[in-house]
Amino acid sequence: QLSDQQKMSESPLSWFRGVYLPPALRPLNKTLVKGGKWKDVDSAQEKRRSFLHDFCKKYNSRKQLRTHLVHLVSRIYVEDRHKVLYCEVPKAGCSNWKRVLMVLNGLAASAHNISHDDVHYGKHLRKLDSYDLKGIYTRLNTYTKTIFVRDPMERLVSAFRDKFEHPNSYYHPVFGKAIIKKYRHNANEEALKTGSGVKFKEFIQYLLDSHRPVGMDIHWEQVSNLCYPCLINYDFIGKFETLEEDANYFLQLVGAPAELKFPKFKDRHSSDERTSAEVVRQYLKELSKEERQLTYDFYYLDYLMFNYTSP
Repeated sequence: QLSDQQKMSESPLSWFRGVYLPPALRPLNKTLVKGGKWKDVDSAQEKRRSFLHDFCKKYNSRKQLRTHLVHLVSRIYVEDRHKVLYCEVPKAGCSNWKRVLMVLNGLAASAHNISHDDVHYGKHLRKLDSYDLKGIYTRLNTYTKTIFVRDPMERLVSAFRDKFEHPNSYYHPVFGKAIIKKYRHNANEEALKTGSGVKFKEFIQYLLDSHRPVGMDIHWEQVSNLCYPCLINYDFIGKFETLEEDANYFLQLVGAPAELKFPKFKDRHSSDERTSAEVVRQYLKELSKEERQLTYDFYYLDYLMFNYTSP
């Protein structure tokens, strides 16, 4: 039981590596929460937190600690005014979360007039890996850390629909061409040239291939590899399935301005039907039983950590 002073006097990295994980589950500071309407959300939150903590205690191995601290925090966005750390999980409300962080940070007056490009390419928000080790360590220990997750199959299908069923100047030439070349027999010249029209089954073949022709991508990378939930002790675990109430409760916890509410709008392809369990079922029909099982196995840790039922 080191005092905070002792911990700070050591190298942050050596402390982080030497600590026995998972760290103690800190109680959430609820002093800023107003009104009694958050009881159910709070109760769900406490269950998720203790479930993840127990899971990590049971399954965590110290071998994972070899991952470098700077890599561990490379997906975490920092909002210094309200002392918030948000780990980005694509396809789980991350665009609107970044809008909210920009408003909290004083970079915009409202979340509703920030464009998609501004959110993703504007470089307005700092990531935790841009700070020095002491800055990383201090924020990890004193800021409220949040992660928002989604049912793994829904997240996967949502990513596929977004990147491969709409024109895309990056995913088609980079991923599409390589996928069609390797997994489509007798592919025509047009498909090989543009990389457009990847089928879901071909995408899954790529995902499950240990010698995949192009690397992984954050939109379908496992949450366990994006945010390291057993190494970083998240204070708040939101779910896409209850996004609005979770997000608005979190905003109360960190003392956000009363008028700031989590935006409801769909960031892109707003006319498309949202990726629901029923939509996922239609896509999974295209796969063999073995492919479905292997895809579930690929996301097995995410299913376990966040207590999602297997599809």
